[in-house]
Amino acid sequence: MNIWVDADACPVVIKDILFRAAERTGVQLTLVANQPVRIPPSRHIKFIQVAPGFDVADNEIVKRLEAGDLVITGDIPLAAEVIEKGAHALNPRGELYSMNNIRARLNMRDFMETLRASGVATGGPPALSQGDRKAFADNLDKLLTLYRNKV
Repeated sequence: MNIWVDADACPVVIKDILFRAAERTGVQLTLVANQPVRIPPSRHIKFIQVAPGFDVADNEIVKRLEAGDLVITGDIPLAAEVIEKGAHALNPRGELYSMNNIRARLNMRDFMETLRASGVATGGPPALSQGDRKAFADNLDKLLTLYRNKV
């Protein structure tokens, strides 16, 4: 399993959890972004900088990932593509996207986008809470444990 991070919008606290997990487990962690991202020196962690542009990082992740990999993203269309390729998608708030919930998430995203386009102020997501961080770390550990038990 490789872990891919849609790093442009990934919170620093989530990256720190991922850095520790990569060191602890030896799983390859790759951050992909169109802006430079600071990473700690490690043979398990690397960074790929892509050209600026809409969905360039997302497309790079989809191109490189393999079935069974894990992608960290809050981007629902990217998560849908990841699931279609047989990989896992986990958002920074700890929600694991699946075949069972991705369609509903896409529909809600499209609905909210329509509201915003019509001038309705929908506000942004709340700040990442301690509960969100714990949910993320817990689900990450579950996925890494499943991976280790298969190897």
